Formats: sequence, structure tokens, C-alpha cells
Amino acid sequence: MTITLVLVIAMAVLFACGVYLLLERSLTRMLLGFLLVGNALNLLLLVMSGAAGKPPIGKSADGITDPLPQAFALTAIVITFAVSAFLLALIHRSWTLSRADEVEVDEADVAIRHDRGGAAEDDEQTTDGAHR
Repeated sequence: MTITLVLVIAMAVLFACGVYLLLERSLTRMLLGFLLVGNALNLLLLVMSGAAGKPPIGKSADGITDPLPQAFALTAIVITFAVSAFLLALIHRSWTLSRADEVEVDEADVAIRHDRGGAAEDDEQTTDGAHR
């Protein structure tokens, strides 16, 4: 296996685990999923940047590599850090107010889904277990 194939496999695993965690109801798991997706994106940019060892700007024997993926990687790191800090603030606020980090089912969203006719029998239950 080449290094690039190993990075692609690692990137795919990080994306898959990150998306799985993003779909959970726990805010902490959502944060971990977002961090995994951010790291997978950085690996994607690393794989797309070209061969290792070539300078990004300047002449080399094979030409030059594009510095744009490195700039994208730095931007992705900063955006991931900012959104992670915001999610941590949301988790802290949720824990302070309700001592739980679970995302609850919104009654208005359930009512809209029920009015459109797209709800299954199991989805028509409210959070207290009563049927509508």
C-alpha cells in the first residue's frame, strides 16, 4: 500500500465515523463527530496537495506545487476551531440549564411533519410517549 492509499482509507474512516456521530442526539457526540469530519477534511486537503517534499512556491526539478491546498487546510483548521468553540459553549449552556446534553424532539416540528403526512406511526409519539 502506498502512503496516499493509507491516507485515503484513514480519511474515509474518519468521514464515516464523523457523520455517524453527527447524527446522534447527544451534543457531545455531535461535537466529536464535527471534529472527526474536520480532521478528515484536512487529510483530504493533504492528499490533494500533491507529492510530499516539493516546495509549495519556488522552482524545483519537477516544477512547483500548488500552495492553495495548504491555504485551504489552514482555513479549515481555523473554521473547525471556531465552530468547535461555539459547540462547546452550547454544550456548556445546555448542561448548565438542564443538566443534559440531549437534543429534544420539538413539538412544533412533530406537528408540521404530522400535518404534511410524512410521519410514520412511531414518529407521531410526543416526548412523553402519548400519541397525537
